[in-house]
Amino acid sequence: MKIGILGSGLAGLSAGLQLADDHEVVIFEKNTVPGGCMSSQTYNDTYTLETLYHHCFSGDKNLFSLLDELGLRSDLIWLKGSTGYYMNGKLHPLTTPLEILKYPCLTFFQKCRLGLFVISSRKIDLAPLDKITAKEYLYEKVGEDIYNAFFAPLLSSKFGSMKNDVSAAWLMSRIAIRSDRGSEGERLGYLKGGWHRLIDAMTEKLREKGAEIRLGVPATSLVREKDKWLINGEAYDAVISTLPPQVTNALMEKTSDKLPNLMYQGAACMTLGLARDPANGIYWTNMGDPAPYGAVVTHTNFVPFEWYGEHVVYLASYFKDEPDGGLKDRMIDDFCRRFSIDKSEIRHADLYIDRFAGPVYVTGYKDAIPPADLGNDLFIAGMFSPENYPERSMEGSILAGLNAAKYLEEKNL
Repeated sequence: MKIGILGSGLAGLSAGLQLADDHEVVIFEKNTVPGGCMSSQTYNDTYTLETLYHHCFSGDKNLFSLLDELGLRSDLIWLKGSTGYYMNGKLHPLTTPLEILKYPCLTFFQKCRLGLFVISSRKIDLAPLDKITAKEYLYEKVGEDIYNAFFAPLLSSKFGSMKNDVSAAWLMSRIAIRSDRGSEGERLGYLKGGWHRLIDAMTEKLREKGAEIRLGVPATSLVREKDKWLINGEAYDAVISTLPPQVTNALMEKTSDKLPNLMYQGAACMTLGLARDPANGIYWTNMGDPAPYGAVVTHTNFVPFEWYGEHVVYLASYFKDEPDGGLKDRMIDDFCRRFSIDKSEIRHADLYIDRFAGPVYVTGYKDAIPPADLGNDLFIAGMFSPENYPERSMEGSILAGLNAAKYLEEKNL
């Protein structure tokens, strides 16, 4: 079969690797580099870094199998991710038990109640929580005071006006997946040299198998004509789209059966190269105070500074429709003021914007997830897929791509 794949993120590349041994595979990618949300950029010919921060978790078995297949597993390292909370004009470390006890914005009783709640997340049944909002659930489990003091600022910074629509299923999945931690912080995986090595290895393997990757070539139309799919006017026997459902819909203007327009949010992520560490050794700082970004992710407080020769920081911001005008300047101005950074200490600042960075898991999302097999040899996979519910991950995207490829082959045996 001749198979067209739309998008070269983890889902698209994984599907391509599964299919390329027995089929003619062509992958369309609008950007000039592969990887989708895992694309990377090279700085000063010195190091290559993901445009959006990534790490993996201990249960990511499909990712580990892929790394084994590509000869990269030995370069996967496990590191400790320290955390902090910027609240009331101050950065509070929240990694060790002593730091948590010293946190001044919750009482001792509230900290105990919050701790027990986090521990309970590891064994909870998520299915009934899809139709309950995170706010309702937190009110019941930890009370209004803890919700307002701890959770509400986090939900506001990540989801903005959509914060009251997010489901408890997403919340508890997020807490559970981030609770693999000891006294020194969260246990997270990273690939030596950066995740671009995974993307590079996948694209190289695809080309060895004879697949074609068309970089800088977006799919502009997807039309069903007789028993073929036409991508940009070129005929294919089957298609896998890893694009957001609303983007796939836009390509199929003449198709009456539309995919659900799942709620998505965009990401505006700034990468900074700095002369010094702004976060006192903390990797992940959640912003409790209102700011034009929701998290300060100091990458070089997670992976070795020596890999980069400068302190690398991400400022993560989210938006619903379009990012605010002048966002880059406002992010830099706010960051410099809060973290006592002089602008002369910023060596470079790059703002990466993705309008469809990921779905928002609102209540009822599970029932709205479209099937991978849409009929007529059209398949879909991506961050919206059930494999990524109720919290997206590298693992979920790989599995979504593999499953779409499996359904395609089973359908055409």
